[in-house]
Amino acid sequence: MRQVDLAIVGAGPTGLFAAYYAGFRGLSTVVIDALPEPGGQVTAMYPEKMIYDVAGFPAIRGRDLVTNLVEQAAQFGPDYRLGVRADTIEHADGLPVLGLSDGTRLHCGSVLITGGLGSFSARPLPCAADFTGAGVCYFVPHLDDLTGHDVVIVGGGDSAFDWALALQPVARSVTVVHRRDRFRAHASTVNRVQALPVEIIVNAQLDRLHGSDKVSGVEVTVKGAPEPRLLPADTVVAALGFTADLGPLTEWGLDLDKRHIKVDSTTATNLPRVFAAGDISEYPGKVRLIAVGFGEAATAVNNAAVAIDPAAHLFPGHSSDAG
Repeated sequence: MRQVDLAIVGAGPTGLFAAYYAGFRGLSTVVIDALPEPGGQVTAMYPEKMIYDVAGFPAIRGRDLVTNLVEQAAQFGPDYRLGVRADTIEHADGLPVLGLSDGTRLHCGSVLITGGLGSFSARPLPCAADFTGAGVCYFVPHLDDLTGHDVVIVGGGDSAFDWALALQPVARSVTVVHRRDRFRAHASTVNRVQALPVEIIVNAQLDRLHGSDKVSGVEVTVKGAPEPRLLPADTVVAALGFTADLGPLTEWGLDLDKRHIKVDSTTATNLPRVFAAGDISEYPGKVRLIAVGFGEAATAVNNAAVAIDPAAHLFPGHSSDAG
């Protein structure tokens, strides 16, 4: 049985900032995530994209934000358990005990769930179901890998247009294919892409991939057109969104609102000494932004600190006073 003050389930931005703040409060911390590296959705889905709504940074690349958060937390030495799920929870003598997928039982003073949307998987590209070659991806971990490529992006949401913005400077060509003539992406992002040498094909769908070992081209059917268009393509980015699953968390006895965990103003859940913050939490007026998650992380850790030690003060003072 291992002892730790605070177990943080989820190593996305909210969880990483919570790890820093827990250290600032003098709490020992374990950070658990099923993914093999920290960063959550930012690392897995848009590490190379620019983020514009993090306070103090006019713009910061997703990968750089994660690096900074890990460095910030590192001064307090959190223990990372990556590639491991938090499968079960029970309470012993009023304290939460987590059962991890590697067989570990973790005896905690408190638990903070910062699991974003839970585990997630990309929606598949139908015409790629039987394609065994390379060249189809759902995320782009490194933009430089597509330098000089003809890239076809499928989708009309924020991800599709964000990838178009990010890839246009390095790719030989970028084409966006969307099945409708209206987009789910932010209008300002669409306008920026439309101002670039990026072809946007609407009322269309990608029906076939050419190539054997690797994509060499695609066929796009446009509504009303007499025959499909053949486009050159070295890489197809299927930006069709993703499905999320809370996985084992649904069996913990948490009060859920669909796929979110209900919390009160202290970020406490209905389970003793279990808190939730970031995109996974739900309360009236909730706004799901990284910036909001940072504030919720601090609220959660400070309230967890009092739950662990009732003699502790809720407000820890300002970090600038601590040095």
